[in-house]
Amino acid sequence: MGFRNTISKYFSNHAETQDNHWDDSLQTHYYKTTKDKAMQALENLFQQSSKYRIHAMSKEHGELSIHVKKGKKAFIIATVIMVRPYQTAIDFSVTTESQLPIDFGYSTKVIQQLYREINKALPFITKQDR
Repeated sequence: MGFRNTISKYFSNHAETQDNHWDDSLQTHYYKTTKDKAMQALENLFQQSSKYRIHAMSKEHGELSIHVKKGKKAFIIATVIMVRPYQTAIDFSVTTESQLPIDFGYSTKVIQQLYREINKALPFITKQDR
């Protein structure tokens, strides 16, 4: 991880996942499930926690928007895409709501926590198994 990447991780108010992210913890996670089951697992995760409030959901587009209402306020977009049968990708985009343009890595921590939670609910596919 380069110096510039470290700076951008802590001195930004936004983080998002992608397939080839330089930070392993922010790489897209894949699950052995269908798009519908992944959407349901995410919906359950957010509904069962008093920390989150679902703002909107589009099952057709595989997207959920969520507000973090406890602790630091943040806005989350979760995207679910079935890339092939029983291989579904889940990506997150998190923006911390703050007067400052930095969150000292909070948005990254939110994504890491979400992946830990969803990994308990769905069968995670490692890079080697893809």
